[in-house]
Amino acid sequence: MRIAVVNNFFPPRVGGSAHLADALAQGYAAAGHEVLVLTVAYNDAPGREIRRETRGGCTVVRLPAWTMPKTPLSVSFDIGFASRPSLPRRIREILDDFAPDVIHQHGQFFDLTWASGLYARRRNIPTLLSVHTRLESPGALYQAAFRVLDSVLVAPILRRYKPRFVVLDVHMDTYIRRRYGPAIGGLEYIPVGVDVTGLAAGDGAKIRARHGLPGRPLILSIGHVIPLRDRVRLVRALPRVLEKLPDAAVVVVGRVYYDAFLRLADQLGVRHAIHTVGPVPRAEIPDYLAAADLEAHDLDGLGLGTASLESMAAGCPVVAAVRPDNFPGIRLADREHLYLCEPGDEQALADAMIEVLADPAHARATVGRDGQRLVQESFAVASVIEAHLRALADLTNKNHQT
Repeated sequence: MRIAVVNNFFPPRVGGSAHLADALAQGYAAAGHEVLVLTVAYNDAPGREIRRETRGGCTVVRLPAWTMPKTPLSVSFDIGFASRPSLPRRIREILDDFAPDVIHQHGQFFDLTWASGLYARRRNIPTLLSVHTRLESPGALYQAAFRVLDSVLVAPILRRYKPRFVVLDVHMDTYIRRRYGPAIGGLEYIPVGVDVTGLAAGDGAKIRARHGLPGRPLILSIGHVIPLRDRVRLVRALPRVLEKLPDAAVVVVGRVYYDAFLRLADQLGVRHAIHTVGPVPRAEIPDYLAAADLEAHDLDGLGLGTASLESMAAGCPVVAAVRPDNFPGIRLADREHLYLCEPGDEQALADAMIEVLADPAHARATVGRDGQRLVQESFAVASVIEAHLRALADLTNKNHQT
């Protein structure tokens, strides 16, 4: 197959969507398929990059882009867009030259998704769409604005070409059905993929030395801080943790786009225990996971993301507020695969963290080990790549039969 992978987020930009799109593109090429990645310019990354380390072929094309102003509506992300009057023509030139059999899109509200979707409709090319982020907000005003954006802009565009949606978890299933029902051209239930290579081989001592944390109980919280993952519940639980373990520290890895948790930490008198280190190279994530006694950031009942699964893959105990049936067909067991707590129950969250920090070696040897096994068996990127390839092949075959 000739597969076009489309995502405004792609390395060197960091983030779960970017890394998954990259892993899938490399996996498709390694399986012998021709792959074109269409994305937007980011920092000094080349406009065209040809990768030859794979058995098939993978070319990355980065289009000139402008950055959306950082506002609460954009959850302050530095989102790059390629929109300009010439974009449809440029998309047509690039994709006509590549002649894709199928297009795998990432992100439902990006201009490259819309442009490539309309191109696919004109050229009768099937599309698979992975929705990584729900347009939702804890604030009533912004939640209403996101609903309007979905109903008057996103859904009408998707209805014009009706992609097959990749469903990552039960929350995404509900969201896709409610917001995009008439635009659904099919559903594929495929969990997020995790590249487990090297995640358990980090050097924790290096990280503890770098941040002056030798010997201290260490809570790691990975991922960009945004309104939907704001770390507020973590901060609310912190006074109880510090009462039992006064020298405990929280290390937040990721860009802080939303700092309500830091303001709350000042009010609660726990700011001294929080270290924000910003985004770090992906190669350093195993070191942070090795240094940590536990990882906690999925605390609002919104699902279990890539960073949590990567932490589990490293054998690091994870504390999360997530449903046991979060992933269709895969059951998450409390104190077997991870430590589960109810969303909003900061006391239970604090008690779970205290339980781990009181005996981190035991937590790693039991829950950490079994969580690692679960990720290797059910979320390893190799099996996820195979599932995507089956979906893409099915779309291509059905398109050839019509």
